[in-house]
Amino acid sequence: MDPHTPTAAALPSPDEAPLDDALRTAGLLLEQYGHLVVPYPASIPVAHERRLHTVRSMLESPRIALLKLELPPLGVAVITRQLRQLSICDLGPGVVASAARLLSHYVYSGALLHSVARLDRVPVGLKSHAKSWVPGAQFAVLANPQPELIRIGAGDRTGPPLTGPDFATRMVIAKGQAQPDWVTGTLAPAWQSQAVDEVPLPTDSPGWWGTAKLVEFAAFLPDISILYQLVSSVRRAKCVWCGIEVIGDLCGFCSAPAVPAGQGHQLEAGGPRNSGVLGHGTPAG
Repeated sequence: MDPHTPTAAALPSPDEAPLDDALRTAGLLLEQYGHLVVPYPASIPVAHERRLHTVRSMLESPRIALLKLELPPLGVAVITRQLRQLSICDLGPGVVASAARLLSHYVYSGALLHSVARLDRVPVGLKSHAKSWVPGAQFAVLANPQPELIRIGAGDRTGPPLTGPDFATRMVIAKGQAQPDWVTGTLAPAWQSQAVDEVPLPTDSPGWWGTAKLVEFAAFLPDISILYQLVSSVRRAKCVWCGIEVIGDLCGFCSAPAVPAGQGHQLEAGGPRNSGVLGHGTPAG
């Protein structure tokens, strides 16, 4: 969506490439950028997550941040895009990495589903499960920042739209085997989304939502100046282990706690200030 946003490099899964290729890719990116920020969904296969940790271990590099996000696949793609935007600002790699937790609170991620019978990542009541078997039933599900589920569709009076953001957003949608009319015609206007963009459905989405009959959506802050202001407004801290500057209470690179800048003896963070971003899933523009 923004030609000035740097592209993301995808680290292949064990099924797609041997370990040597993944090590070569990550090593070259480290040489080029100095630091790597790797957001990935908590839902990826164990073997793929193990590959990420193996690469970081074998490269013996504390400059690789592995960010495990409890978001649907399209939500992870949105966070990845936002970190790519921030990577060109005057923010250190530790701040960029730790910004993922902050930005997750501002991503409204969900899906329009034809069935919730196999949905196990968002609380679903027995009544909703039973209604999944009614022909023509549709459900709007919000997974983040707070779980929510409503039933819509033929024979139903359309319920209130899902609880949405109280700030201006842009929406991105990804179609599976369903039509996006309710998302684009009802939800997006209710959420005051300034624009709606379509991207390919992430490979992991049907598994995450329990059905291929879905339209995944995410509303987010698209403006880099607002993202920068949001992240910059948070008090900086120093990681007690590697000394890198972060926001929040944990370092994205080593998971050690952080203390407010200027308190205690801290090591200086080494390496260049810029960072590269790797991602798993479909880029949101």
